[in-house]
Amino acid sequence: MSIQGNSEGTLEGYGRHLAGIALYFGRTPLELSSEEVLDYLYALQQRSKTSSQTCFKHTVYGLRFLLKSEGLPYDHLQLPSIKSDKKLPVVLSKEEVWRMLCAPKLLKHKILLGVLYGCGLRCFEVCNVRLRDLDFDRKVLHVVEGKGKKDRYLPLSEHLIRGLETYIAREKPQEWLFNGQSDGRSEAGSDNRYSTRGVQWAIKQAAKQAGVKKDVHVHTLRHTFATHLLEDGLDIVTVKNLMGHSRIQTTMEYLHVARSNPHRAFSPLDTLFEQCGKKKK
Repeated sequence: MSIQGNSEGTLEGYGRHLAGIALYFGRTPLELSSEEVLDYLYALQQRSKTSSQTCFKHTVYGLRFLLKSEGLPYDHLQLPSIKSDKKLPVVLSKEEVWRMLCAPKLLKHKILLGVLYGCGLRCFEVCNVRLRDLDFDRKVLHVVEGKGKKDRYLPLSEHLIRGLETYIAREKPQEWLFNGQSDGRSEAGSDNRYSTRGVQWAIKQAAKQAGVKKDVHVHTLRHTFATHLLEDGLDIVTVKNLMGHSRIQTTMEYLHVARSNPHRAFSPLDTLFEQCGKKKK
């Protein structure tokens, strides 16, 4: 999996779920019958925990990869198909984003929010930003080894650059743009970047402090980045490249939530009040 370019998270996730089924039966998955595998998957589905469907899907994905690596077809274990979710992403309004940017007391969290929304980064990507990846002269951020081990360049807003310069001068980060908590035992030059858990906590706190009622996650700011760019008139191919998507179909999902002119969707209540409300007056 590593040689094929899969992320460490995918490797760890598939490995954990394949280990789960192997420990359950005391045999490797390839030694199991299709009936045993289906019984195990059914047991995963019946768990009351909210994470049961995630475990179910990742176990199927892990088994698929195992069969593929052994040159066996998926029907060797009669693996079920996984229906893709058709849910549209949660997107914030510009007013909600502004309130979130103003909410944190720590400058570090304000800049973190600005980088996530202003550049559309994934959670692990923002944790991996180094000082050397920032080019204020060219006004770009170099994303090194994003999803799929692909690099890309993203434009930096002049407003964000001013904030970054203030933050760097005040906090004096050495290697990573956002440092994590030091336990006092870390050696100089060691990996002390901000954790993904810390980023997630900061975003949740900012949304709470800003009074945003929507279910906000780190990826919500990425969804909002793409949607706002489309609403501001940027073409979808450029948005695809900025997002680091490998398929244009992935980016096209944002067309369902973007409210862009000149064909912006509207409610018939608007025309009803305009036509009938005026007559009544």
